[in-house]
Amino acid sequence: MAPPVLLVIAHGSRDPRHAATVHALTGRVRAQRPGLRVETAFLEFNAPSVPRVLERLAAEGAAEVVALPLLLTRAFHAKTDIPSVLREARARLPRLHIRQADVLGPSPLLNATLGRRLREAGVRPGDIPRTGLVLASAGSSDPEAIAVIAEIARELRHTGWCAVRPAFASASLPRTEDAVRTLRAEGVERVAVAPYVIAPGRLPDRIAAGAKAAGADVLADVLGPAPELARLLLDRYDEARVPVGASLSA
Repeated sequence: MAPPVLLVIAHGSRDPRHAATVHALTGRVRAQRPGLRVETAFLEFNAPSVPRVLERLAAEGAAEVVALPLLLTRAFHAKTDIPSVLREARARLPRLHIRQADVLGPSPLLNATLGRRLREAGVRPGDIPRTGLVLASAGSSDPEAIAVIAEIARELRHTGWCAVRPAFASASLPRTEDAVRTLRAEGVERVAVAPYVIAPGRLPDRIAAGAKAAGADVLADVLGPAPELARLLLDRYDEARVPVGASLSA
């Protein structure tokens, strides 16, 4: 029997870089697991939509789908939007078994991706003890999501950075520029900004603008199609398709 189809559900954006990055990431997932069918759908702005992809899969005879939110925290889209879309699809497509996988974060693989992007931006191991890090996320009005970002910042503080501060591009405070200035005021010698976002778009651009306005020394790239992130998608897929207490070989 063929394994369940992996359906990666991204938010979507009017910025063409967003969809291009999502497709590059799903391409890397396919490369890491040949033979697994990987489809991409979007909640807004981009095609194909989630309902259209599920309808096509059902028409082609697919039996099972693991729907994976391309989201870093459990906020509105993970708790409300995606479950609603999937409930409607289950009602219309009763022969297609649809499971929703967990969101991506938090995960050591996301932290490893952040480290990759910071190294690519020029941060060397010897720089870390004298560098303050701003962990800049998109932001959310969901307290659970904000708490997760704060906890990740606390964990990163124990990896050698002299200080770590969370920041948000929307909905929550502080903004990236304010976090950078706070670190400067505390006497931090160097400041690096690491966007905790997957793909380019309006909010990542806001993070970058804030970092530059406040004079950050280093601005890392978005997480993008990193191999660690592709591996994390496969981990979440495997967790969703295997019943609790079972093993992949069972």
